[in-house]
Amino acid sequence: MLEALATLRALNRAVALIAGGAVLLAAAFIILDISLRQANASFGGTDEISGYVMAAITVWGFSYALLERAHVRIDMVRNVTPRPIRALLDLLAMTALSYVAIVVAFRAWPVLERSIANGSRANTPLETPLWIPQAIWFGGLLWLAIMALLVTLLGCALIIRGQFANSEAAIGPTGEGD
Repeated sequence: MLEALATLRALNRAVALIAGGAVLLAAAFIILDISLRQANASFGGTDEISGYVMAAITVWGFSYALLERAHVRIDMVRNVTPRPIRALLDLLAMTALSYVAIVVAFRAWPVLERSIANGSRANTPLETPLWIPQAIWFGGLLWLAIMALLVTLLGCALIIRGQFANSEAAIGPTGEGD
């Protein structure tokens, strides 16, 4: 079971590396544009493109944070309960996160679909076809929904088997000592 979690973590680390590469490329693009401005030239649109990059890495980073157990939780009650109750509270938190991720991804599709159907473009000098950044955004939301659902199901299976320590390692928050 924990091998499946390790595989999901590896996939999300790869996604995080790609996102990091996108940030570096955006930074290089911005630096080059600023340098060109000194010679009274410019690519134009660096603010728009960097905004799209920031939105994309944020939404794709949600699943990385999920698998690294970096999402914030209020642990006041959780920390004073026995391990089986903590496991159920962790499962409740993961179920809620999965539900929200699935609903948001489900609601995001019509936005992308409408942009494709209407041929919508950004109201900017680049006139970017909106389906491009929205498809990346939707993909990140869908990825989060899938990852959250898989992690929730994994946590549920571990709890059913009575593997509370493993469930805490899979779906519990990271502690101060981690």
